[in-house]
Amino acid sequence: MRSGAKTAVIGGVFLVFAGGVGYGAYNVYNGMTGGSTDAATKSASATVKTGPLSAAEIDQASKDFLAKWAEGGDAAAIAQLTNDPTAATPVIGAYRTEARVTDTVITPGPAVGAKVPFTVKATVELDGASKPWSYESELTVVRGKSTGRPLVAWAPTVIHPKLTGDNRLETAKASVPPIKAVDRNGVELTKEKYPSLGSVLDQLRERYGKEAGGSAGVELILKSDTGADGTTGPGATADETLLTLAEGKEGTLRTTLDAKVQEAAERSVKKYSEASVAAVKPSTGEILAVANNRKDGFNAAMLGKQAPGSTMKIVTAAMLLEKDLIGADRVAECPKNATYMGRVFKNLDDFSIDGAPFSQSFARSCNTAFIKLIDDTKDDGALPKEAAEVFGIGLDNWKTGIASFDGSIPTSTGAEAAAQYIGQGTVQMNVLNMASITATAKNGTFKQPVIVSPSLDDREIATAARSLPSGVAEQLRSMMRLTATSGTGARAMSGLGGDKGAKTGSAEVDGQETSNSWFTGYHNDLAAAAVVEAGGHGGDAAGPVVAAVLSAG
Repeated sequence: MRSGAKTAVIGGVFLVFAGGVGYGAYNVYNGMTGGSTDAATKSASATVKTGPLSAAEIDQASKDFLAKWAEGGDAAAIAQLTNDPTAATPVIGAYRTEARVTDTVITPGPAVGAKVPFTVKATVELDGASKPWSYESELTVVRGKSTGRPLVAWAPTVIHPKLTGDNRLETAKASVPPIKAVDRNGVELTKEKYPSLGSVLDQLRERYGKEAGGSAGVELILKSDTGADGTTGPGATADETLLTLAEGKEGTLRTTLDAKVQEAAERSVKKYSEASVAAVKPSTGEILAVANNRKDGFNAAMLGKQAPGSTMKIVTAAMLLEKDLIGADRVAECPKNATYMGRVFKNLDDFSIDGAPFSQSFARSCNTAFIKLIDDTKDDGALPKEAAEVFGIGLDNWKTGIASFDGSIPTSTGAEAAAQYIGQGTVQMNVLNMASITATAKNGTFKQPVIVSPSLDDREIATAARSLPSGVAEQLRSMMRLTATSGTGARAMSGLGGDKGAKTGSAEVDGQETSNSWFTGYHNDLAAAAVVEAGGHGGDAAGPVVAAVLSAG
């Protein structure tokens, strides 16, 4: 073929369009062509070619693969045009036999280096039901290590961008009916209006579709055998519907979410990359909002595991207050730095506070004031114990209604235990955990977060062993109130009146130049927490996210 020609294969006729069209011109292949002869027919004795791929090689290799895939012939033969035929064969075969895709037309776009984007338009059919389906993906051409042939670098994403090694495409009658999820006031919640709820709505359907009273339709589904929470096996996480061939009947599922608060959460996280926020009602534990803005689509707000920085000082302060080692109005040391077990802990910009009550150390987030009290606790397990017994953290028994992680503070010793006091080291939290901790501080008693009422499935929700003593709870709230009015959280919370409290945090992460920004706060009967990865100081990035959500409530 002449270099620079535009090709199309339609109805078995091979056409060449001249006129100076470069490699970037579109080529169209459909299921009625077998493409052109591939390099496998060349003599085995030919010299193995090395070096960078030419534009012509990229063109030919991508053209051969896409044409044969569109034709839908023998999967093993198509897979031979990739660099991993063993892995590629079952995935390519399942595209026809399990996903039930037919009449495939693949349109490549201009190559960018060795990458070739393309658009797939096809029909999905099952038992008389059919529907058009289209999507975009891309492939990369590489040189075979042993043969020197140009080959498609195999990855499941070549077949569909959402395919991984842990899921598959399948067209079948849905295992559960579709749902119409509504908020606490009956407002419909859709993926289109609330993108962060995509995986949440999928899980709610998977778990409660049958209880909601609908009937199942026929769907093309992305089925997964590995759960987002790390569990494995069929049904470990929610299936995702990619295409509906025959509509089922929706059942209505009422959630605890609040559409107004959720909208504010969605809007606020979009201002930052890699941001998450969650909001709960302290008096009941009901989740009012959960939102993420992440490239990977992961529900970090409920499943994330990160050090929460100084927001953890809410739990540490409660423990120290219960042990009577501090008082909100008692003078506490806050030097520039403090050393514990050979590790030096510092305050931001090396500040110190002289002769002031502990409430000032809390409001200004003085690390050393907390570190200097470690030996006085006389118990390396005091912090994990406080977290579990009072705040319901780390018991691995939350039943929110969908997959969630309920925090972890493993018992540690030495400098590692000291780091936990200020939310570093081995402490792992997500924003739902921190919103719940803040809600417990506000309410005095832990209420396990839920996104659907436990009465729907009679699940037993977690409880804490005891409440905060009333005197401790009041001192803790007074320090959080001071933080929100004149401390590190004052700027973010300045637009909120009424009863309010806050705590800021900056979590240092290995290999990350800028710390993660954490912020948690409450306003009347609403608590929220947010994290912005590499956002810097807690009040700078995460603070405005929390304030926006609290304002909506």
